[in-house]
Amino acid sequence: MRLMRLGPPGGERPVLGTADGRTYDLSGLTADLDPAFFATDGVARAREELAAGRLPELSAADVAGQRTGAPVARPGAVLCIGQNYAAHARESGAEPPTEPILFHKSPNTVVGPQDTVLIPRGSKKTDWEVELTVVIGRRARYLAEDDDPLAYVAGYAVGNDVSERAFQLETPGGQWSKGKSCETFNPLGPWLLTADEVPDPQALRLRSWVNGEPRQDSSTADMIFGVAEIIRHLSQYLVLEPGDLVNTGTPEGVALSGRFPYLSAGDVMEMEIDGLGRHRSVCADA
Repeated sequence: MRLMRLGPPGGERPVLGTADGRTYDLSGLTADLDPAFFATDGVARAREELAAGRLPELSAADVAGQRTGAPVARPGAVLCIGQNYAAHARESGAEPPTEPILFHKSPNTVVGPQDTVLIPRGSKKTDWEVELTVVIGRRARYLAEDDDPLAYVAGYAVGNDVSERAFQLETPGGQWSKGKSCETFNPLGPWLLTADEVPDPQALRLRSWVNGEPRQDSSTADMIFGVAEIIRHLSQYLVLEPGDLVNTGTPEGVALSGRFPYLSAGDVMEMEIDGLGRHRSVCADA
């Protein structure tokens, strides 16, 4: 199932899409695809309603031309793993980490997959990062070795961990979140693909383009720490709640490498992961 939110910012309607191109209204089941939806087995309830034929189908005219919002509304946390691809760590001037590097983004950075991305005031080094984003479906706390971390995943989506590198790395204090939490810095979507339709999250191709030119082309197989290991590791230090997002790292091919120019107003970023859809974000000055 593809879970989506359609409509203007603040007025999105939750919908369910199927592989055959049909779209169904979820607003009779839930007001939104928010943490409360995921905490109450929303994915399972939506699947049950679909199988029973109880979801109203939307016509093509109902859907056409509508804005696509982020597939998760108001996540409680956006947790991010840094330098999780060895080649990206090297292009960043660092050795690959020996355990996951954690940083946070402000939840209000999350926007839709076609929404405008704003270049911050004073920015000279705004960068792109295509990432596999994990959406947590169950509360995860102190997971043991015999627990299955993937059983705590609701689904997966395409993320873009937009970053301002000067704010991240050069601002006194070295606090990564300064360069990660600018407004609009986490385009997400176009849909959440439920976990049952992703048999192996470590076998997905992910790519990015800027102004139509290829930038990143890699596979989640190249992650240093896989999705299951990341979830188990994080659960030892914090509580993962339903609806939380986990950005799992980006492969090589970003502007920080020195091989490409940083972003400026008018640039177009496109992000894609096999089976999870594609973004198209136009940059503008804040």
